[in-house]
Amino acid sequence: MGRRRKVGLAVVAGLGAVSLGLSFTSAAGAAPVGTPDGLKLVRTKTSLLGKHYWYQQTFKGLPVVGGYYAKHVGKNGAVEVADGRDAVPADLDVSAKVAPEAATQAANASVTARARRDAGPEKSLVRQPEATSGAAQLAVIGGPNARVVWNVTSRSTEGVTRSLVDAKTGSVVESKVISDNIDGRGSVFDPNPVVSEQNEKLTDMNDKNQDALFLAQKNVILRNLDGSGKLNGTYVNIKEAKGGVAQSKNNTFVYQRANDKFEQVMVYYHINQTQEYIQKLGFTDVNNESQDFSVDTYAGDNSFYDPSTDMITTGEGGVDDAEDAEVIWHEYGHAIQDDVVPGFGESEQAGAIGEGFGDYWAVTNSVPVSKGFNLPCVMDWDATSYTSGEPHCLRRTDGTKTTDDIDGEVHDDGEIWSRALWDIQQSLGRAKADKLILEATFFYDPDTSFASAAQDTVQAARLLYGKAAAQTVTDAFKARKIL
Repeated sequence: MGRRRKVGLAVVAGLGAVSLGLSFTSAAGAAPVGTPDGLKLVRTKTSLLGKHYWYQQTFKGLPVVGGYYAKHVGKNGAVEVADGRDAVPADLDVSAKVAPEAATQAANASVTARARRDAGPEKSLVRQPEATSGAAQLAVIGGPNARVVWNVTSRSTEGVTRSLVDAKTGSVVESKVISDNIDGRGSVFDPNPVVSEQNEKLTDMNDKNQDALFLAQKNVILRNLDGSGKLNGTYVNIKEAKGGVAQSKNNTFVYQRANDKFEQVMVYYHINQTQEYIQKLGFTDVNNESQDFSVDTYAGDNSFYDPSTDMITTGEGGVDDAEDAEVIWHEYGHAIQDDVVPGFGESEQAGAIGEGFGDYWAVTNSVPVSKGFNLPCVMDWDATSYTSGEPHCLRRTDGTKTTDDIDGEVHDDGEIWSRALWDIQQSLGRAKADKLILEATFFYDPDTSFASAAQDTVQAARLLYGKAAAQTVTDAFKARKIL
């Protein structure tokens, strides 16, 4: 998925004649010392290790759409800047020729036309959208096509839509759904039928509906949907799927497991759950995006994360992979590390850390819903297709491997790392362990080694919880002969 890139100040200033000079004075209500001119402080956030100041870019008093500037100040005083300002010509005329009422009418007409196209045969049921009170506001679009626009908010059967209407010509420049807080209903396995039913005898039977598997389904609330009638939301985007993406006018997605759309609901629910958990731990920038998924589109018994496209693909060989939440969580673990550390996995040991973390992330997310059933066993349901012994596990997080057992295969060597993480959780508890493990990831190098990543993890434990916790983490890595 496309992400807005951090742009250095010098690069932005070189794009055109804009007011991007630094301000070294401060007054009440103004930007703090050392921030550029033309910024409005809109939010101050406190994370685990620092404070974060977010600014709206402005031009001649008008907000610049999508223009931002952020200053991250660590507890040690270190400052990092994220500059997302757009260049705006200094002589841009910001007066409006089109009245706000006309802009609102144009925006609503565009929204209504799209809603009718998406509604299918029952077009008469589509309600006319109504702009919210005071919805039309003047703003500026920066970049090569800089212009002044009316920013219009409308409501329709799609949800809440933001339209940008050229304030000189009245043409609709952009219109998109921005609502992200609609709840829906769905049915899922949680985390999978082997665990929820505590039954190792269950088998796939070529994706057939079965009474035992029907009993394993759980009705759930699907939070943070965007109101588009699809399984898209704040943290998940089902971009493509076998048989087409699921759609529902009333946001109800209840299917039995033989229906390919069941796996789409699994993906949406379990990714939303794990991202909400990450947020509760205090992190707001750990893959905090709508993650793209391609569901049941790979014929083999494999799932994978593609960093070149930021896409997670789930396979349908054997048990459909997305029927097992631990497969979903494992692949999301890769997306997390790629998001936090661009290009992560450049060395064999970094790749093994990625696999080990993925297994650990699958298991730690199972803790609240597994009732303690065979927790260290990874992917209990998916593994029924390719394992004969019980319990059915792809891998385990409680193995006995140390660095003496390194064989150069990332999945094998990942068991060394996942065991260390599991031991940390057993000693410190789930929330503390997950928090320090995620925090440490921010300091990894793309080609990190076991020892270097372990030292980062020890340091995170020390900064977050003190010397005793750091020693506990050290001991876990020493037991695997990593430190």
